[in-house]
Amino acid sequence: MRNMRALWVVYLLLLSICGFGQNSPKTTAQSVRGHFASINQRLLTMAKDFPEGKYDFKLMPEMRTFGAVLVHVVSGNIYAAKTGRGQSVNWDELDPKDYKGKDKIVALVEKSIADSEAALKDIPDESLAKDVEPWMSVVEHSAEHYGLLVAYYRANGLVPPESRPK
Repeated sequence: MRNMRALWVVYLLLLSICGFGQNSPKTTAQSVRGHFASINQRLLTMAKDFPEGKYDFKLMPEMRTFGAVLVHVVSGNIYAAKTGRGQSVNWDELDPKDYKGKDKIVALVEKSIADSEAALKDIPDESLAKDVEPWMSVVEHSAEHYGLLVAYYRANGLVPPESRPK
């Protein structure tokens, strides 16, 4: 009898441990929105963190400046927002010459994030379950440029925000 009680206690403990360790799976819509918000937040943190005096830095002469890379990424957010609202659009590349200085570029990044996330929020979950485009393509594009911006940090002897101890 004592052994049976001990087995039940062990069984209940294992059951509770397994139950607490499980998270309900995310829906496709939650996953898309989460990834989109995550990469945008990391890019915004970089935009705010990178020294203003280095916004014109290029890894090589033929490459974009740090600030121009951010403006380019914003073009993706604008494209996604317009597509998400049902507008027929092409990728309209913003001209970085129109956004000089850290303050203007940070404001542009913030606005593009707000606009694109609002458009994404308005898309019904069922629609995202059927088609994740253009959202996942823009996430991939932004993530590629995030990696590039990490190199801009390292080339300047800086540690990217995500790599810093918490």
